[in-house]
Amino acid sequence: MKHRFGIVSDGSCDLPDEITAEYNISIVHFLVSFDDNTYKKEGVEISLDDFYKRMLTDPDTFPKTAAPSPEDFLREFTKYAAAGQDILCICISTKLSSAMQSAKIAKDMLHDKYPDVKIYVMDSLCATLMQSAFVLEACSLRDKGYTLEQAVPVLKELRSTARIFFTVGNLDYIEHGGRIGKMTSLAGSLLNIKPLITLQDGEIHSSGIRRGRRRSVDGLVDLLVAYLKENNCTPADCRILVGYGSNYEEAFRLRELTDERLHDEWGISTGIPICRIGATIGVHAGPTSIGYGVVRHINPEIMPTV
Repeated sequence: MKHRFGIVSDGSCDLPDEITAEYNISIVHFLVSFDDNTYKKEGVEISLDDFYKRMLTDPDTFPKTAAPSPEDFLREFTKYAAAGQDILCICISTKLSSAMQSAKIAKDMLHDKYPDVKIYVMDSLCATLMQSAFVLEACSLRDKGYTLEQAVPVLKELRSTARIFFTVGNLDYIEHGGRIGKMTSLAGSLLNIKPLITLQDGEIHSSGIRRGRRRSVDGLVDLLVAYLKENNCTPADCRILVGYGSNYEEAFRLRELTDERLHDEWGISTGIPICRIGATIGVHAGPTSIGYGVVRHINPEIMPTV
């Protein structure tokens, strides 16, 4: 079946290749550099295994990312436009990156050749795992036969439900990114304090601290449960992903811990997917980041009639 619009996301959407292929999602990759000179496309020209291995073996080097160029977006837009499809482009929060600016330039560039193709470039107010969940919800609308005009207002409403809950192994990368001061970072390291962090509405918020890695991971489960209860929903009402940087085994344990807690609270076992956190956020959170992305499933009551 030919969809009524195509979906493009920038590379902050950290869905694995097999998922993007299954759901027909086009990805425009960010660039990453360890020397400020040579930039490579994450997941294409440098694998995430190599990216995180470099961070772990060379902890004094702090990589940087660069947003995709307008030409990168234009290539993906053209594929859909040439087939006569409208386009929804979902971008990382503008509070975190300039990727959306590049996408808007590409939209203008495409208009001259394909003036009848509608393109909507959306600030997801998300990043990484929550953007993954958000994009998959967009796919559910597309696959039900919605037009671009019908899908956009529903997705705008959905953004307020999206969250990331995560913690990091140490504060070095957050300090380097200017989010905290050096003295705070030093004190945190000496006391083995781990922050609990929430990303909501495109902005980073502190959600408390725990001493030690195990307690901080337990704190993530508490944040997820609190979110569900505060929003009067169950795990079945939400799309939940577990994400990790370099330690899959820890992510697997977090999923097991989460399933046990959700079953105790709601009697539901969810089989939460595990995804890799990409370089776009990995450069800021470090190689040992771990957490959740969550967004509510689209409420059928607010969905327009096809």
